Amino acid sequence: MESCIQMFLPKLFAFAIAAGACLIPAYAQTSAPPYDPRADDDTFLLLREAARQDDAAKANAYAARLQNYPVPSYVDYYRLKTRARVASADEFRDFLKRYQGLAIADRLRNDWLLELGRARDWANFDQQYPLFVLNDDTQVKCYALMSRVARGEKVAEDARALLANPPGYGDACGSLISTLAQSGQFDANDLLAQLRLAGETRATGPAKRIAALLGVSELHATQAVDLPALAMARGIGESRADHEIYLMAVARMARTSQNLAVVALNKNAPRLSPQEQAIGWAGIAHAASLTLAPEAYEYWQKSAGAPLTAEQIQWKARIALRRADWKTVKATIDAMPAPMRAQPVWTYWLGRALQAEHGAHDQAVALYQRIADQNSFYGQLALEELGQLISIPPPGPALTPEEMAPMAGNPGLRRALKFFSLRLRLEGTREWNWELRKFSERELLAAAEFARQNQILDRMVNTSDRTRTQFDYTQRFPAPHNDILHPTAQQLGLDRAWVYGLIRQESRFIMDAQSNVGASGLMQVMPATGAWVARKIGLGDYVKGKLTDVRTNILLGANYMSMVLDNADGSQTLATAAYNAGPGRMRNWRGKLAEPMEGAIFAESIPYMETRIYVKNVMSNATNYAALFENKPQSLKARLGKITPRSAQGNDLP
Repeated sequence: MESCIQMFLPKLFAFAIAAGACLIPAYAQTSAPPYDPRADDDTFLLLREAARQDDAAKANAYAARLQNYPVPSYVDYYRLKTRARVASADEFRDFLKRYQGLAIADRLRNDWLLELGRARDWANFDQQYPLFVLNDDTQVKCYALMSRVARGEKVAEDARALLANPPGYGDACGSLISTLAQSGQFDANDLLAQLRLAGETRATGPAKRIAALLGVSELHATQAVDLPALAMARGIGESRADHEIYLMAVARMARTSQNLAVVALNKNAPRLSPQEQAIGWAGIAHAASLTLAPEAYEYWQKSAGAPLTAEQIQWKARIALRRADWKTVKATIDAMPAPMRAQPVWTYWLGRALQAEHGAHDQAVALYQRIADQNSFYGQLALEELGQLISIPPPGPALTPEEMAPMAGNPGLRRALKFFSLRLRLEGTREWNWELRKFSERELLAAAEFARQNQILDRMVNTSDRTRTQFDYTQRFPAPHNDILHPTAQQLGLDRAWVYGLIRQESRFIMDAQSNVGASGLMQVMPATGAWVARKIGLGDYVKGKLTDVRTNILLGANYMSMVLDNADGSQTLATAAYNAGPGRMRNWRGKLAEPMEGAIFAESIPYMETRIYVKNVMSNATNYAALFENKPQSLKARLGKITPRSAQGNDLP
C-alpha cells in the first residue's frame, strides 16, 4: 500500500499525494483531510516523540490526524509501540502481517520479543524468534537462551560468549545469569568471572545481582565498584567470593591510585591463593595500561595464571607491543578466544610476532594474506608486509540507466529519503540498510550512486564500502566542497588527503552532523574550540550558530588541524589523536615514550578506544585519498611514521 502511495511522488523529497490516486488504507476514515506535507510532517514528528515518551493518548491523537501519511507503517508502529505492554498478540500479528517484509515489521518483532521474554511467554517467543531477521538485540538473545534452558537445553557455552558487557544486560541478561546459576549450568567460576566483568565496566547493578547469587553481601559488592577505598578498608573477608569482591575493589582503586592498590594487594597477598593474587595483578595491570604507566609491563608479568577478561588480554598484548616483547605478544594472542584471535588487528600482530621472534616467514605471510584484501588499517599494513603499496582498484563498468532505474523506484530507499529529509537519521538508516541486505554488488554500487544523486553522502560511502569484487572509490572516498577545502588546505600547508580522511571519519560528510557532546558540522568542531580558533585567526564575525555553515566549519576545522599538527611536530598520527581526544591527552600519551615508537604500535595502544579506532580509520582514509588524488600507490606505514618522545614545543592548545 505504501508503494502505491509513493509511486506518485513527483520528487523524492516532495511527498505531495495526488487526490484519489491511491486507495486509502483500510484503517483510515473516509472523511480524513487531504495530505498537507508540512503540517503532516510536523504532526508525524510529534507522534514519534509521543511514542518515545510512551504517551499513548497523545500518540493516538496524532496518529488520527495522519490517516493519509505516505509512510503509514510508521504511523501504526508508533501508535502500537506505546501500547506494547498491554497490546494483544493479535494486534502484533496483524501489524506484522500488514507490513510483512518491511524494516519496521522487524523492528516491531524486536519490541514484541522483548515483551514476550519479560512475560516468559516462551511459546509465542519461540514462534517469533526465528523470524527476527536482524537478530541484533543482546537482550532478545538472552531471552532466547532462557527459552532454550526452559526446554532443557545446555546453553552455558553460548551464554559465556554472549555475556560480555554488563552495562547492557538489562532484565534479560541478568535473568539469564540467574537462570543458569539456578539450573547448575553456571558454576562459581562463571559467576566470579561475571563479577570481575561488572567491576571492570563499573556496572553496579549486575555486581549486586551476582553477589546475591554467590551468597555474599550486595552492599559490599556495590561498595567495591563505587567506593573501593571503603571496601578495601573493611578487609578481605573469608570466602572465595569475598576475596573476589576485595580484588574488584583493588582493581577499581587502581583506576585512581595505582600505588594504593599495589599496597593493598601486597598487604593481603598471604591470605590469597596464587590465582587470586594473579587476578589482583591483572586488575592493577589493566588500570596501569590505561594510563600507559611504565609499571604496566611488570604487573602483567605478575598476572600469569589469571583468567583474563577480553579487555585485559588485549591490553596485555598492547603493552607487550610497546615493549617490543614479541614472545609475549605471540603467547598472548595465542591465548585469545578464537573469534578475537581471528580479528584483523590480532591476525596482523601475530604475523609480526612470528616474523620477529621466530623468523616464521611463511606462517606470517599466510596470516597477512588472510586480511590483505580488506581495505582497512590492518589490511593495508598487511599488504605492505607482503611487499605491495596501497593503490586504487580499477572501477568496474559504468552503471547503466537500466541499473539505476530500480533504485529510484525502490519503496524502502524512498522511505529512507523521506526520513532523511525530516532529519530522522535513525529511521532513514534503518530503511536504507534493510534494502541493502538483498542487493548484489552492482545493485550496491547503483544504490550508492542513487545516494550521491540525492546528496546523502554518508549512505553513499557506507553502501559502496560493502562491495568486495567491484569498486568505485569515488563513492567510497568522495571529495565534496573541494572548491572551499582545497585552497584552505593549500594556504595552511595541510595535506588535503589527510583533511578529507578526517572529515570522512568525523561526519561521513553530513553537513549538519551533531555529536552528543555538541560538536558540529563536517569537521565536528566543538563550540569552545571554534570560538578559540576564530579568535586566533581573527574571524571577527564568527558566531556559534555558523558552525554548521560549510565554509566556516572547514575554515575553523582546517585551522585547528594546522595548529595541532604544529603542536605534534608535524606527525599526522599524533595530530589526529589530538583532534579527537584533545592536545593535552595527546601530549600525555606522547610523554610516556622513552624512545621512538612505530606509528602503528602507538596507534594500537592509545588508551581511549574511541580515539584508537578514530586514529586508525583517519590514517587509513588519508592513505586512500592520497592514492586517489595523486594517482599513485601510497604507504600507510610511511604516513604513520615514527612517534618520537615529546619535544619542548608549547602546549597552549585547548
